[in-house]
Amino acid sequence: MSLVVKTIDASALVDSDLDDLAAMGGAFGIGAISKAKEDWVLFASAKLDGKLHGFMFSTLERIGGTPCVLLGMLSVKRTSKRDQILKGLMSEAYHRALMAFPDEDVVVGSRFVSVEALEAFKSLTELIPRPDHRAVGEERAWGRRLARRFGCEAQYDEQSFVIKSNGQSGFMDFESLKPGKAPADVASFFKSVSAKKSGALVVHGWTMTENLLKLGKH
Repeated sequence: MSLVVKTIDASALVDSDLDDLAAMGGAFGIGAISKAKEDWVLFASAKLDGKLHGFMFSTLERIGGTPCVLLGMLSVKRTSKRDQILKGLMSEAYHRALMAFPDEDVVVGSRFVSVEALEAFKSLTELIPRPDHRAVGEERAWGRRLARRFGCEAQYDEQSFVIKSNGQSGFMDFESLKPGKAPADVASFFKSVSAKKSGALVVHGWTMTENLLKLGKH
């Protein structure tokens, strides 16, 4: 099967496109997807043989001078090809970052509601939060900056990196083919994420220049 990942300006999406995204069968309805179109600059679709299998809303910007990839919403269809789709979407995000920020280290951040979706960040280094690591001031500051950028600063707890409520307007929607395989110390970060209150965990990591050259190569 041929995978095609394509990025356009999110503003170019029309109502029929939004309907198709909502009909894909992921976690997001038309309301959340419409909001993502307004909130984020870039839109990427992942298609296998012309059929939609995943999508991503994102933006590339500098926060305090530091280049950032902000993933506002990502969703992958629940099929046997989901790992391939996630890899394709993340590769596209890294490629765009490489084009925008050549020769620079880049911060990548998003919101998560399940430990399975952390698969998306497996290529990053210095993930925050991570097991057996006590986050220092600057690392916690990045959590606050990202929560502010996601419009969730008022509900954010910088000690746990958790948005306590109303944090699910967009997140990394991915379900593993092999659930329950995540280490317990990683899964523990999600214990205080309340599904009932639409909570989310803010996670960020770094891709160094030399790694971005590999990850973003098309």
